[in-house]
Amino acid sequence: MVAPATLRVVRCGGSTLHGARAVFSADSYLLCASGDFVKMYCVATEETLRVMGGHGDLVTGVQLNPHNHMQLYSSSLDGSIKLWDFMDGIPIKTFTVGSKLLALYALASSEDSVFVVIPKSGERDTFQLVSVKLTKAAGQDLEAKELSVVLDGVDASPKRIAFGREGEYVASVKEVNLQVYFFKQKQLNRFSVSATKTKSGNNQFSCVACHPTEDCIATGHADGKIRLWRNFCHKKEYTFSTLHWHHDTVMDLAFSVEGTNLLSGGVESVLVVWHNESDCQKDFLPRLGSPIEYISMSSDGALCCTLHTDNRITIINSNLRFSKSIQGLIKSMDVKTGLVVDPRTKALVLNGEPGHLQFYCLQSDQQLFSLDIVQRQYIHQAGLNQADLVKVAFSAQGKWLATVEEREEVTDPELQLKLWFYDEETQSFKLNTRINMPHEDRITDMCFRDMDELEDDSLILVTAGRDRVFKVWVMVEDTDPEAQQSVSWSCDFVGSYHNYQATNCCFSEDGSLLAVSFEETVTLWDSVTWDLKCTFCHPPGKIRNICFGRLTCSKYLVGATDYGFLCCWNLLSCALEWSAHLNVLVLQPDPLSEHIAAVSWLSKESSLFVFKPNEPRPIYVQRNLCKEKIQLAAFVPRDEPEMTGSEKYLWLRRSQLFFLTDTQELLTLSTKSLEERLTPSSKQLAVEESLPVTPFSVLLGKHRHQKSQEDADLGKLVARHKRAQDSPAVKELLHTPAHVLPSASFLCPIFINSLLISKENKSAEEVADEVEMESEKTEDDSDEEGDVTEMEQEDTSPMELLGEMTCKLSKSQEKELRKIRKMDYSWISAF
Repeated sequence: MVAPATLRVVRCGGSTLHGARAVFSADSYLLCASGDFVKMYCVATEETLRVMGGHGDLVTGVQLNPHNHMQLYSSSLDGSIKLWDFMDGIPIKTFTVGSKLLALYALASSEDSVFVVIPKSGERDTFQLVSVKLTKAAGQDLEAKELSVVLDGVDASPKRIAFGREGEYVASVKEVNLQVYFFKQKQLNRFSVSATKTKSGNNQFSCVACHPTEDCIATGHADGKIRLWRNFCHKKEYTFSTLHWHHDTVMDLAFSVEGTNLLSGGVESVLVVWHNESDCQKDFLPRLGSPIEYISMSSDGALCCTLHTDNRITIINSNLRFSKSIQGLIKSMDVKTGLVVDPRTKALVLNGEPGHLQFYCLQSDQQLFSLDIVQRQYIHQAGLNQADLVKVAFSAQGKWLATVEEREEVTDPELQLKLWFYDEETQSFKLNTRINMPHEDRITDMCFRDMDELEDDSLILVTAGRDRVFKVWVMVEDTDPEAQQSVSWSCDFVGSYHNYQATNCCFSEDGSLLAVSFEETVTLWDSVTWDLKCTFCHPPGKIRNICFGRLTCSKYLVGATDYGFLCCWNLLSCALEWSAHLNVLVLQPDPLSEHIAAVSWLSKESSLFVFKPNEPRPIYVQRNLCKEKIQLAAFVPRDEPEMTGSEKYLWLRRSQLFFLTDTQELLTLSTKSLEERLTPSSKQLAVEESLPVTPFSVLLGKHRHQKSQEDADLGKLVARHKRAQDSPAVKELLHTPAHVLPSASFLCPIFINSLLISKENKSAEEVADEVEMESEKTEDDSDEEGDVTEMEQEDTSPMELLGEMTCKLSKSQEKELRKIRKMDYSWISAF
């Protein structure tokens, strides 16, 4: 019996796409690192074709196998290098290095080794470039412990090391120093820009690139300059020229395939193409949206791509024309809206570009669309107080969207509440109502009454503010005949409690009760009459989060305080049911079950507790969920319930839990193992690397003994057959020299016949029995003949039944049984 997989934290879609330089495959697919995964995109359609998971930590490098362009190497912080068949998404081999891998380089000149950057043992923030020998031994999990140091004191960034002129030398930059190591001569030259006569004081290196055919090294610097180094094989006779356009740090450099052009990018969001290494001949592709982090070229030079700091990939043609854009999760400076789930698309909705709301698809790891809420031009200048999106709420069916934007002013802060209606024709949200200054101070929380059975005219929106009141907004019919819309929103009720600030609000599952927290007190209101029903104020501390229980636990109200208490109140008895001392930062109920997830922060680590309000003991606890502080969480309903192998993971069956950390990393929990098991049909791809992987070699290669397995899903018993031994015809075809082979028309029938399953030879006794049976056919009835035929068909292939093999009868025994069947046993009925 296989033990159930443990729950593990996965950096899912939304992780940084610019963690490593992307690579183009030979047939124009784009492969890049994204969190713990390697993703393959179709350049023509922008579609995510493959998500290859298997690493236990961040993927730090992807490189095509120089000796097989259908395979891919990937490195990770988990200390392993994986070899993939990326067209099928199958891991072929895993090489365990045993140290954190920070960058990966694969060269055609190195047949059995790759280069990686690892931390230097015993020293902090010191790294080495080492060569790792990849063994060709059989098996999928191998150890790669043969390391040889190439360069010491390198930088951890992968774009600060480059290999030049077919791997004859390697260049590394760090701070103001340049190192060049020649492999054949085993010579190391060091250069420093501090000794050069430059007016700028910030000469630090930021990136490096090597010319593909000439001895030329291009380096980018923090002052925006690009230096082209030549004759660097001599320590004292080197020369360099300078190119300058960027006003800030040059973030990446890349030569074209022929080496005639040099591409550069930086914080200006402009791709610059330098022709013939001349400062006078250059072209620009501006307005790419965000700073350029990496530049990659395809092997044929027809395409290049830029990876940006906002998780965007831009595909650019060779004529410097924009082609495609793949947008991931935009990481804003501060996610003030929280993680909200769109009921229509099940997409995560949160802050995107300044003043915009992004709808992010978790399945494809791409942005569905962006909604401009503020509808004002954003000025990229520090110190300006500009309008920002701070609150978002959806109605239960996703027809209505409420947003709050604010601009901080010292004297008079600006607030706007906007109600958006989803238009089926345009498949987008249209602005319905704009309310200026809905509260006199900031809005702290907002929620709709979630009742699917209610009509639109019964929808209610509640906002709570620092102006010590909460307000109820309802839809009213527009009486203006010139109005383009029939309904609008207006305030229906204003509530307060002892002049305290309103901090949180939420509705019960049936919508009959509204809970509003006022600093240290939770108040319950009737949603029909707006009468105050009861209050809860134990234990002390301001209420940080509140939520109602659902389904069988709908009679409970759960709240968390900033003093480190988690409380559960019984709404029927109006008493405290239980409390626990826990510093809860996030309290998130599952909309499809009774479970509630609480995330705490203690001793510089986040922990997860999943519980039902009717039970004080949690059903699942995950200590040390991650080292980052988790700010937000959301349950996203699954399209299909997931089968879990353990009862303690049943709370993940219908919904998936996602977290957002303070570093804008999107995490989730998964019960799937790191290594996906290979199917028998795909195991043949894990062949020895010394053999050429071609369709002909896979078809005519080694014929191994294979056993078919039982089809458990359909409940059928499958007969087990052993594959025949290697065919003599195939052996002759493979071992005979080609110039002495006969013609293909002669070999083809022999080869086809060798692939067919031969019939079993019949003994002389069985042949005699068949002759006897044919002589007796005239005496048998047609029904009996049908039964006999059926019986013979079943006996031709033995069947396995409950672990036992049925006995096969000979022809003579079958003949005796038929004689017994024809005998008259009616005389037995007289007794």
